[in-house]
Amino acid sequence: MSTRPTKDQLAAAHNTTIPDVIAPGLDVLFCGINPGLYSGALGQHFARPGNRFWPALHKGGFTPRLYAPSEQDQLLDLKLGITNVVARTTARADELTDDELREGGRILTAKVLEYRPAWLAVVGITAYRTAFGFPKARVGPQDHRIGDTHVWVLPNPSGLNAHWTPAGLAAEFARLRAASENCRNR
Repeated sequence: MSTRPTKDQLAAAHNTTIPDVIAPGLDVLFCGINPGLYSGALGQHFARPGNRFWPALHKGGFTPRLYAPSEQDQLLDLKLGITNVVARTTARADELTDDELREGGRILTAKVLEYRPAWLAVVGITAYRTAFGFPKARVGPQDHRIGDTHVWVLPNPSGLNAHWTPAGLAAEFARLRAASENCRNR
């Protein structure tokens, strides 16, 4: 498939899923809200041009260089992974219902208990609030844990989230990286 999906490929990607990048014992499991159509068409997380996840991951110190979405499986070598609150692809996250997000939170909880990452990093405060029932949650570390897994909420890296600059996103990712390293070094 070309690096840019066609209109037909995007349409065909609606309501599909893409595999998690996951393994037991990760340092950080990043969790998107749900895959977009672009990601679904390519089978890659955070694949849409303009999504700031990969640059924030690099500038936050998680990767030694800027990775492309097509290199997502290499994250496992760095003890990092990617999943989503809701698995199905949509054109926009606002197509998801609150019930879907809450069910996604239950599925995600089971996944975290199975794979036991040190940190779960949910990228999207509104999705986190709904999925886990914490309406006053803020970006940053949470008091909520899933088993032994710490939880951190990151800003949504979508280019549509203009409230967070690239530098602000990178700084928040760097805060998580420092916390995850602290946790690992204990």
